[in-house]
Amino acid sequence: MTADPAVAAAIEAERRRIQGWTELAASENYVSDAVMAAQGSILTNLTIEGYPGRRFLGRDGVADTIETLAISRACALFGAAHANVQPHAGTQANQAAFLALLKPGDRVLSMRLADGGHFSHGHASTLSGRWYESHHYGVRPDDGLIDIDDVAEKAERLRPRLIIAGGSTYPRTIDFAGLRRIADDVGAALLVDIAHMAGLVATGLFPDPVPHADLVTTTTYKNLRGPRGGLILTRDIELGRRCEDALSPLLQGTPLLHVMAAKAVVFAEAAMPDYAEYQRRVLATARHLAIRLQDAGCHVVTGGTDTPLVLVDLRGTAVDAATAVARLAAIGIGANRVPLPGDPDDLSHLSGLRFGTSAACARGFGITEFDVIAEAISAQLGATAAPDFADRLRLQAERFRV
Repeated sequence: MTADPAVAAAIEAERRRIQGWTELAASENYVSDAVMAAQGSILTNLTIEGYPGRRFLGRDGVADTIETLAISRACALFGAAHANVQPHAGTQANQAAFLALLKPGDRVLSMRLADGGHFSHGHASTLSGRWYESHHYGVRPDDGLIDIDDVAEKAERLRPRLIIAGGSTYPRTIDFAGLRRIADDVGAALLVDIAHMAGLVATGLFPDPVPHADLVTTTTYKNLRGPRGGLILTRDIELGRRCEDALSPLLQGTPLLHVMAAKAVVFAEAAMPDYAEYQRRVLATARHLAIRLQDAGCHVVTGGTDTPLVLVDLRGTAVDAATAVARLAAIGIGANRVPLPGDPDDLSHLSGLRFGTSAACARGFGITEFDVIAEAISAQLGATAAPDFADRLRLQAERFRV
């Protein structure tokens, strides 16, 4: 990029950093060359508004072709009757779902943030928490699993208009059929957010929420390994139309056609056999990492995982979450500090570390590489840091192309 050396230098610095970095932050991933090419294409020049066949700004033609292709591929991949590929992010997808299903002030029942939920599911700091009356269910203190009896009791007592499942730090399978029964018993809709396991759902490695939920939302990056954006899925075409109206023009104006093209690419990639193998490796390495960390004395929340996520509880150890993240970054490992059950709702104290295997597996990491990673993590979380891991991890990461 000779036109702007400053930006070119920053991009090159990031490329060099990533090449020697082991990314375990669960929100991160590395897209394919085809996804990146679509997102960086000439389609970035096109301005459109509205939906295929009924635009109120911009020309039809290629825009309708691209968006219709993305929609049809998303529906085929997830077994939905209707898909909206325009959300700029998962939060916008969730906001559109709320607007399609609720009126301001309606009651919502979602997983507590510290128990595994997400900000956009009704946390007080967000629009979803300010526009709606939000209540929360949690996990059982003995095993960290969703307390389905707690969900049922609160649903019966509160009579919410919407129940939400899924989140950002819950590592286990979810009983979507059981939540559907609870929702039906109290006349509520069911929304499922699969942002951190969409690729596993697409390949049959995680329970499918589409047959049970009124709406399913997800990001298209993270575990799915596509461009940054959101997606809404449903079996109900009329409800899908209401989501369209809620998203545009109520929440968003111009959709990003170059991003929708990249979404179309990843939806096609996710239907291929090598993508299914990638997701099997994501799940296998996450489970292996959980076992190795437990063997090293770490407290892994729920004792394992059914997703790309591995959560470590640092309570009772000699290191806090902020220090742990800094120690890991010092040897080239990316991780997140997160709240865990029992942490305060205001997030003034975070007790957990969240690891994800999607990004490393996208580069080709396998069990052998995660043996080294687990050893390095357990050493950095111990009382004595092991500086020699920095070079070992860098050399390991550099074997795999970004």
